[in-house]
Amino acid sequence: MTATTDTPHLAAAPRAGGGIGGSVRDSLVVAKRNLIRMTRIPEMVIFGLIQPIMFVVLFSYVFGGSMMIGGSTSPSDYRNFLMAGIFAQTVTFATAGAGAGIADDMHKGLIDRFRSLPMARGAVLTGRTLADLVQTTLTLVVLAAVALLVGWRTDENVGKVLGGFALLLLLGYAFSWIGALIGLSVRTPEAATSGGLIWLFPVTFVSNAFVPTENMASWLQPVAEWNPFSATVQACRELFGNPGVSPSGAWPMQHPVWASLIWSVLIIVVFRTLAVRKYRSATV
Repeated sequence: MTATTDTPHLAAAPRAGGGIGGSVRDSLVVAKRNLIRMTRIPEMVIFGLIQPIMFVVLFSYVFGGSMMIGGSTSPSDYRNFLMAGIFAQTVTFATAGAGAGIADDMHKGLIDRFRSLPMARGAVLTGRTLADLVQTTLTLVVLAAVALLVGWRTDENVGKVLGGFALLLLLGYAFSWIGALIGLSVRTPEAATSGGLIWLFPVTFVSNAFVPTENMASWLQPVAEWNPFSATVQACRELFGNPGVSPSGAWPMQHPVWASLIWSVLIIVVFRTLAVRKYRSATV
């Protein structure tokens, strides 16, 4: 008599879903994970709202009446001129938080655990940037409400106003990929925060966000006018009906909507490619 022993069947390791559909699904799963984490740490959202609100109030009431916009020193004129710059600054400053979050995941080894799962390689970074985009959208909604309370007004139809906010979110999403690359390139979240802010200050202040470029030094004006940040600010002013001053003859200032779209898409393509490549090499 011979005894037979059943050999247990070992389930095959799950495979990642292929193609664009699988990558989108994996990205949404990671985005959901980051959004749930944000809800469990509400101070992340609260502190993210306080800074831009302070900028709106301080710039509106401290500098309003001191700046000459279109030959007028009216506080309301400067407030309408200012808000597009404040909105753009807010969405780009979220870059530092994105980089710090990815650096924190790297530091804790969470990225290595993601790599062991059957998922698309770029999904971890895409999911993170999508979650940051949702948080940025919430911040913009609150900031727009505060701006209306302090006297900001638009003179265009709802479609154009929403188009302006869409350009802002696209710029914020593009800059979040720069933050992702920085977060993957440093060793600690603190370094990612510092590295994410150092380059943002010249980008946001050497622009048309807070003062007309015509008031800058002659050698600095072309830099400000070809700044991707300036293109989005100028596009939003036109779409909001808050032009303030006549734009210069530089192409981005004459065609700011197209310039904003081109710059944002170009930044996404370049820095997403670099970030995904860095992700693959940094976590091996």
